Amino acid sequence: MRSGEEVFALVEAERSGPVRRCVARRIRAPKEELVRFVRGPDGAAVADVEERLPGRGVWLAAEERLLVEPRTRKAFARLGLRLDDPERLARDIAHRLARRSLDLIGLARRAGQAVWGYERVREALARGRVAVLLVARDASANARDRFRRLPSGVVRSEAFGREELARALGRADVVYVGVAPGRLARRLLRELKRLSGFQPALATETQVNGKDATSA
Repeated sequence: MRSGEEVFALVEAERSGPVRRCVARRIRAPKEELVRFVRGPDGAAVADVEERLPGRGVWLAAEERLLVEPRTRKAFARLGLRLDDPERLARDIAHRLARRSLDLIGLARRAGQAVWGYERVREALARGRVAVLLVARDASANARDRFRRLPSGVVRSEAFGREELARALGRADVVYVGVAPGRLARRLLRELKRLSGFQPALATETQVNGKDATSA
């Protein structure tokens, strides 16, 4: 007979895909909401954002505040991983997640699964051809107020600025991007969700450096 924990894990896996245990919270969550870490050659924790590195993985909820908490350092230490500079590690993770998100936006453009510009995005939304709507966070207040009311199922994000969106699409200036439903949109949503947990790290760096950290 299975334990209650095992049954819970099976139900979660069926509902949300693979689940892993967050070492800080000690609860299971969908893998899509976590970041994997492995032990580096010197014993330091290495973020395996792409989930490709060999070795036993340690999983942490994608939240910058958890990474810098003492309980996380203790949990990692029990598993043989050393957290030398969690603030720097959080910034590195944030940059990598931002890069992955922007790369996916560019891939969606090349695959014909992205539209940009107010009129084209508005038309695509009306036809149900948008799953993810990106609005430049540094656009004017009036521009950002557009598309506040969206069709059910459409996710809106203001994770990036105009220059970043433009660079991802190979254009001069971009305020709105719509990504069509499908595998690329699902992958993008995962990265945007994980990135949102590390936005504080990017915001802090922006304040210190006086520039858009994700553009670095």
